Amino acid sequence: MITWLAIFPLVAIGMTAIAPVSADWPPVLRAFVLTLVVVPLAVYLVVPALLKGYARLAGRRR
Repeated sequence: MITWLAIFPLVAIGMTAIAPVSADWPPVLRAFVLTLVVVPLAVYLVVPALLKGYARLAGRRR
């Protein structure tokens, strides 16, 4: 669930952001560029932040 919460908004925002410049690009190129940005952001920034937040929330419940 945490991974999905990280990936879905990044993909939605990324698709919207690159749409004006990538309208004529083939779908595979669009997917390639999008993943070049989304995967590092998710792995190094967003997922760790969400996991930290989840750990704090889980710690409060105990």
